[in-house]
Amino acid sequence: MQTNFTAEQLQNPLVARSNKILRTCVHCGFCTATCPTYQVLGDELDSPRGRIYLIKDMLEAGRPADEKTVKHIDRCLSCLACMTTCPSGVHYMHLVDHAREHIEKTYKRPLGDRALRWLLARILPYPTRFRFAMLGARLAKPFARLLPGKLGAMIAFAPPSMPSPSRMEEPQVHPAKGARKMRVALLTGCAQRALNTDINEATIRLLTRLGVEVVIANGAGCCGALTHHMGKTVESHAFAAKNIDAWTREAEGEELDAIVINTSGCGTTVKDYGHMFSADPAYAERAAKVANLAQDITEVLMKLDLPLADGVPKPRVGYHAACSLQHGQQIKDHPKTLLRRAGFEVAEPADAHLCCGSAGTYNLMQPEISTQLKERKVATLAAIRPEVIAAGNIGCMMQIGSAMEVPVVHTVELLDWATGGPKPPALS
Repeated sequence: MQTNFTAEQLQNPLVARSNKILRTCVHCGFCTATCPTYQVLGDELDSPRGRIYLIKDMLEAGRPADEKTVKHIDRCLSCLACMTTCPSGVHYMHLVDHAREHIEKTYKRPLGDRALRWLLARILPYPTRFRFAMLGARLAKPFARLLPGKLGAMIAFAPPSMPSPSRMEEPQVHPAKGARKMRVALLTGCAQRALNTDINEATIRLLTRLGVEVVIANGAGCCGALTHHMGKTVESHAFAAKNIDAWTREAEGEELDAIVINTSGCGTTVKDYGHMFSADPAYAERAAKVANLAQDITEVLMKLDLPLADGVPKPRVGYHAACSLQHGQQIKDHPKTLLRRAGFEVAEPADAHLCCGSAGTYNLMQPEISTQLKERKVATLAAIRPEVIAAGNIGCMMQIGSAMEVPVVHTVELLDWATGGPKPPALS
């Protein structure tokens, strides 16, 4: 794609980076075939190619974002299926992130949207605040259908119950059982700590059983993804910097073999820390080291001696591939390989590459499109007749679980159960 940025514009590192990305696009349109919003809406401007044209026009002109551009960028899930299918290697993720930052700086949203985004940014990254918010939402749930779209979607999102805080997730060191094979830090997350403590507890049990020392670093918290995808760069970088500081202290005290992440949306973001801080002399080097250490839980488990199946019959698993895992991190086979090794029969739905509609806060901010994608995903999962559904991302678990009678658990919960841990509570 030909671009026409001025020499002065290209002095800005963000513009220079986006210029390089834009120039790799050859207009082929392969991305439209795998874009969920294009499939649902049928509008070229709701495809990656269409959004690229809008972003190019906005950035080249150096103008504030307009309503049309904002509408179509907001509708993007950032599922990154386009990056998996793109033959030219267009790094759409970094381009749309730049667009969202530009929108946040130059566009004044309607009051209701501004209030919603402010509220989400002040609640979701903080587990304690999130728990209180969900408690209030549960009380208001009977009236959810009477409330306006986005507010009603937020209320409806509230789960029927909330777990108590887990002491296992507090800063501490969980020693390895037997000889220590690895020393890792675990990102316990933010929303996940409020919504489902079973995932981190299963991760810690499984890793320590396999000879891994697990460190919950003091000062680590939200990865920054939630605010990053709203274009709130200063806030997202502040969260990320705290993690970098916390994990760097641990790595300098005693070497870390990995930073383990069991929420794939967070994993995609932490693995991008090097890019996020590339122009920051205070953090660039440490951010790159943290990004290189970051691994999804399944990547770490593939390096360990996970016990083989014990012959005891296990439920048929419908595996849902989270977009941030299969597209963002390009991890496609590890979860299925590990589940089969542990003795589970694994089935995949049709169109497994398509998003379930969760996408961080997308199901709260774009409830109508999100619901269509959820219904499509649930139908394809139901068609394979699973006894349990496994996924690697808390957002997907909540989204799919809200519409299925079949229990939805994290992959690591099943692996923990199959190797001597307790049965996942959701299966009981």
